[in-house]
Amino acid sequence: MDPHPTSLHLAMAAFFGASLMAISAFFIHKRSVDQILERLIEVRRRVVVYPDHHRLIDSELGFEDVEDDEEHGVVVEDDKDGVEDDEDVVDDVNEGFDVEEEEDEDYRGKVENFNMNLNKAISYGISSSVPNFTGDDSSLRTSTSSTEIDSETISKVPSENTVPSNGHCKELQDRDAIPIKENTKSSADSKTPGLPQTQKHRVAACERKAILDLPANVEIDMAPTEAEENDFNTVLPLKAAIPVPLNTEEEEVRRMLRECLKLRETYIYEEEVAPWCKPVNAAATGKNEDPFHFYPVEKSNHDCRMEDGVMHVYASKNDTVELFPVPTATQFFTDMHHILKVVSTGNVNSACYHRLRFLEEKFRLYLLVNSDREFLAQKSAPHRDFYNIRKVDTHIHHSACMNQKHLLRFIKSKLRKEPDEVVIFRDGKYLTLKEVFESLDLTGYDLNVDLLDVHADKTTFHRFDKFNLKYNPCGQSRLREIFLKQDNLIQGRFLAEVTKEVLSDLEASKYQMAEYRISIYGRKQSEWDQLASWFINNKIYSENAVWLIQLPRLYNIYKGMGIVTSFQNIIDNIFLPLFEVSVDPNTHPQLHVFLMQVVGFDLVDDESKPERRPTKHMPTPSEWTNGFNPAFTYYTYYCYANLYTLNKLRESKGLPTIKLRPHCGEAGDVDHLAAGFLLCHNISHGINLRKSPVLQYLYYLAQIGLAMSPLSNNSLFLDYHRNPFPMYFQRGLNVSLSSDDPLQIHLTKEALIEEYSVAAQVWKFSACDLCEIARNSVYQSGFTHAAKLHWLGDKYFLRGPEGNDIHKTNVPKLRIAFRHETWKEELQYVYNGKARIPEEIDLF
Repeated sequence: MDPHPTSLHLAMAAFFGASLMAISAFFIHKRSVDQILERLIEVRRRVVVYPDHHRLIDSELGFEDVEDDEEHGVVVEDDKDGVEDDEDVVDDVNEGFDVEEEEDEDYRGKVENFNMNLNKAISYGISSSVPNFTGDDSSLRTSTSSTEIDSETISKVPSENTVPSNGHCKELQDRDAIPIKENTKSSADSKTPGLPQTQKHRVAACERKAILDLPANVEIDMAPTEAEENDFNTVLPLKAAIPVPLNTEEEEVRRMLRECLKLRETYIYEEEVAPWCKPVNAAATGKNEDPFHFYPVEKSNHDCRMEDGVMHVYASKNDTVELFPVPTATQFFTDMHHILKVVSTGNVNSACYHRLRFLEEKFRLYLLVNSDREFLAQKSAPHRDFYNIRKVDTHIHHSACMNQKHLLRFIKSKLRKEPDEVVIFRDGKYLTLKEVFESLDLTGYDLNVDLLDVHADKTTFHRFDKFNLKYNPCGQSRLREIFLKQDNLIQGRFLAEVTKEVLSDLEASKYQMAEYRISIYGRKQSEWDQLASWFINNKIYSENAVWLIQLPRLYNIYKGMGIVTSFQNIIDNIFLPLFEVSVDPNTHPQLHVFLMQVVGFDLVDDESKPERRPTKHMPTPSEWTNGFNPAFTYYTYYCYANLYTLNKLRESKGLPTIKLRPHCGEAGDVDHLAAGFLLCHNISHGINLRKSPVLQYLYYLAQIGLAMSPLSNNSLFLDYHRNPFPMYFQRGLNVSLSSDDPLQIHLTKEALIEEYSVAAQVWKFSACDLCEIARNSVYQSGFTHAAKLHWLGDKYFLRGPEGNDIHKTNVPKLRIAFRHETWKEELQYVYNGKARIPEEIDLF
């Protein structure tokens, strides 16, 4: 026999030795874990109170250093018989820990460090995962600190401060309670005589669930003891959802957000009496039998005076008290810079970004749970589907309201039927339509869509100048003047005819509406009368359309041409006729009739142009005589200030008002969006909100309407797949789809349906999503109260599911309830549970 051990013997010996070491290590580890768990169980029985919020929380061990106790406002209430000091508490916690004398010094050092951290944790009241609870009577007692807490401190929290969590918990009123039976018991209860039996059992059950990582609604199958049988009828009041105590930074963030929302309320125009509160008369049926008839209106004694670029209204010429004061330019620019300061603050950006991400993920979770229920609700609504619910094109330019094929057919038709019509004066002579095309070496047969060249392509991306050139058919400005202008030699007859064709197609679709933008340039005051006479003489009217006035920001061009001498000239040319016709409609009867169809005021031009950000020391419009174009915010303020005064005047006389709804946030600096937040009812585009979480969150809280045009953005500033529309929609912003420029962008006859179709395919929107977007568009639009009653339901002006009629909108109440509750929760978050939620929608 070989005296030397074989490799097999060595392997067996090694295996046997390793097994012994593993078993020894297991038992040593098990003993350490058991000791730590017992120690945590003892610590979790500490109870402390946040006196500022009347919130009961149980303490939890922390191993990180903390700062002053006074910063957290944590107070341990005294027992009637006295309170043990911290050293006694630590001694009690150490009971039951058998530390062997032969253990090394390192372990003793860990125990001492644990005791020090425990002392700090008790004094700071670090919250654990164990829920708060109360006994059946008036107090609770802990086993170690003998803390007495009045149960009324929990039940006194008002229900208005609660924030529901979308179905995960129910908000209970004061004294609501549920019966509860505890069937668990801790082995350490016999060592804590100061704790009531009911509380001890609940603590033990919660501790076991926390240790085993079980959900709160999972029961632990253990036999009840005699004491638990006696406590079967104990009721446990559910705590109200109170905002968690804030640290200084988070409270500062919320305070700044509240300040921004309050600033908007001080600027934005709101009607004194809501449309649904006004008496209903025969004229409020939604249809105007004779929209072109002028009904004489008595002249008022108001006196209007232009001062520093803003119109001031007085009761009479002798009065010195202004009737409708408006914030000054200095105040506005100061407040705007305050908004920008908040926007650039790091902690506010982080907080708003996290809230927006939370909103997005919350909506995705909602869809995961409720998408099938929404689909069934839509199937149960008779007659309605996406195609026969009302949807409004909230942003479309009148000069590009037709598609390119429609314009081509119209040009060929006129060239064939009216070739001898004198249409333009060029080069010192009058030209007929046939002569114009002969000068261009074109015939009707030669024309096609490609030759027309009005469609945007990849060459227009980030080239707003080239995009504007697409308004010229065949690249000829004379054709634009003939067919797409209303102030030309033929008094805009061709444009009126093609407009009527577009309106006829719109009415044939029945469920599609539009808000067309038509230009006033501010070069002369007579522009208003020319535009009004064009509408009245050509009888342009449709129940499916309303109109907005758009002002191109072209001061620098007019200044260079010598048309104006200062920015004040443009202000006068735009607003003086409006105030004149509002005070005395008999001075401009056609303009008075036309303004009955006007619902908004828009500002348009290339936002990407570099500009200097205004300050509170900016010159007044009369002092602005240089050749540089004023900044976007400068234009916006003076349009806002004059519209604010004009609307107050018109409302006082019972006339319809005009809302400020400019192009904003398509490109350029973020201060455009800050000005829009303060001054505007709705805006068009808003894609730059993706660059500012703070402004995006503020737009969400204020529910400012965004009329977005993803296909238009795809041709100019932002690729379609990068468009933030689906993100805005998921987060709950008030978004709608619009076509912007069908002539340059769209290929089909129904441009708005094309927008919805592409969005649904690319971003996988459901039928419910599309119907919600369409419902948003009606709310954003300027159509009359009577029309919205018919389109949305008799209670459309109420917030939440009460204001939604699925038989009109095809949007399930479940979706509207989710949006409303989520929005309320965010407001309560910002206002620390003290937000007042109105029952009716905002008028702005």
